[in-house]
Amino acid sequence: MRVVFLLLLPLFLSVTLAFAEPNFDEKYEGQPEVNRSRMKTTISKHTHSPLVSIILCTYNRAHLVKRAIASVLTQSYRNWELIIIDDGSADDTGQVVMPVVKSDPRITYFYHTNAGLPRSRNIGITLASGKYTTFLDSDDEYRENHLSVRIQAMEKKPSLALVYGGIEYVGPVEKQYAPDAQRPGKKIHLSKCYASGTFFARTSAIKKLKGFRNLTFAEDFEFIRRMHKMGLKIAKVKEPTYRYRVDADNRLCDLYARGGEKAILEFRGHRAGLHYELLGRS
Repeated sequence: MRVVFLLLLPLFLSVTLAFAEPNFDEKYEGQPEVNRSRMKTTISKHTHSPLVSIILCTYNRAHLVKRAIASVLTQSYRNWELIIIDDGSADDTGQVVMPVVKSDPRITYFYHTNAGLPRSRNIGITLASGKYTTFLDSDDEYRENHLSVRIQAMEKKPSLALVYGGIEYVGPVEKQYAPDAQRPGKKIHLSKCYASGTFFARTSAIKKLKGFRNLTFAEDFEFIRRMHKMGLKIAKVKEPTYRYRVDADNRLCDLYARGGEKAILEFRGHRAGLHYELLGRS
């Protein structure tokens, strides 16, 4: 059962306060029902009918998130909604984001207590109203033709469920590698990974898969693996329209390389014991 409480705040006429659980199944391995987190949420919601829903998750990146948002605002394709999911930031992210939220009816801001990237993305998915859903990491940015290139790729081949790739790497070459989820102790170039920030999919397909599994690392690889198992078609985009910054602070790849899942959990502030398998259940 899900319980939701709404409270209007006088300072933000369009903001509500809610307590909710994600719609998707995100059980912790071995954890009892009582340990499923209830999340305090603040949402500023506007309504229109977009073709594309963009989900931007952020955590303590007030100094970077404006750049990511600006890259959405300058898109040549304009019929989108931007859903900003603040994963419990303790900095001034809310103060940075709210002015642009209030100025553009296409933007939604949603705050909840820290739950990790997969759960944050899943909350965004439940809010998505577009035919297509895509993502943007708060330390990255889009080139101005990013959405138009993805839409064209999807509409050219209606059988596709998802496209990915098309990355321009920004930062030192030595940081363009990530721990290989399939070969512990090894690294792989990011061009050979499934970077979830570049995923552009039919919303119906994402919801059919019930979103991302609640993993600390490599949830994008696991997502694609399930997509393959369900027989859904994916394709890689060649044109580099997604600017992937490898020089940002506290990247999950860097945290994982330094100390594995434990380092990510410590950074995220999770309690001891909230630990789950890297690739979860298939």
